[in-house]
Amino acid sequence: MTSGSRTDTITIDVAPVEIAQQRKAPVPELREVVFDIQALTVTYGTVTAISDVDLDVYRNLITAVIGPSGCGKSTFIRCLNRMNDLVPGAKIDGKVLYHEQDLYGDGVDPVEVRRRIGMVFQKPNPFPKSIYDNVAWGPRVLGMRSGLDERVENALHGAALWDEVKDRLKKSALSLSGGQQQRLCIARAIAIEPEVLLLDEPASSLDPIATSSIEELMHELKRDYTLVIVTHNMQQAARVADLTAFFSLEVGDGRRTGVLVEYDTTEKIFTNPSDKRTEDYVTGRFG
Repeated sequence: MTSGSRTDTITIDVAPVEIAQQRKAPVPELREVVFDIQALTVTYGTVTAISDVDLDVYRNLITAVIGPSGCGKSTFIRCLNRMNDLVPGAKIDGKVLYHEQDLYGDGVDPVEVRRRIGMVFQKPNPFPKSIYDNVAWGPRVLGMRSGLDERVENALHGAALWDEVKDRLKKSALSLSGGQQQRLCIARAIAIEPEVLLLDEPASSLDPIATSSIEELMHELKRDYTLVIVTHNMQQAARVADLTAFFSLEVGDGRRTGVLVEYDTTEKIFTNPSDKRTEDYVTGRFG
């Protein structure tokens, strides 16, 4: 699949031939493909975490990745910005094309990959620095020193946090509430001007009010960014995602391997899935 100036391809081949078309969700409004993932397989030593995944991610949409624990959801999104490079023994096969460029190709700088494809983790992880220095940290490291005050303010506006912290930017980030800390982490990620944000269960440790704020923020962020979110919360996926990918586990030779079962519009996944395994999961029969 082709798209704009940057590329990421991940190939994951999981489903039987008869449902192969459900792995490539219909292109909404002919949107640009940001990631073209092909036959993506990830192993940790002798353990296969995910196998043969094929999936496209589209520009300025929210793609949710759902499935039971241990099915490889986090492994999958960490392939999209080469975070698995940091895991000893991890081996990635297949392709992750980002705007037609193989992210695992020769000469690709993983640091630049992570600048363009930011990540926010499950638990808020602000640095033990001031609110300002948390947001300014990435731009400083990357040499983006001109207009730093404006960059910090814009990032905090983008994370819907500016009005709450503008009078205490020099205070410790650790003094913020959990929901504010997570939005600060989002501001820190967008301060270096990525195109994509990967969110690995970003609201799982937050209370319902903070979770609602994060979900509202995601809707605002997709105007400027492409989002991929891992979530265990079915209601959250249904509320925020345009497209949903359902991963599950296949058992063979005593081993459990994560596979992509179905990928389609969120409405179809939750109201008329093509695979019974998807239906069983979204209706709570297992998982």
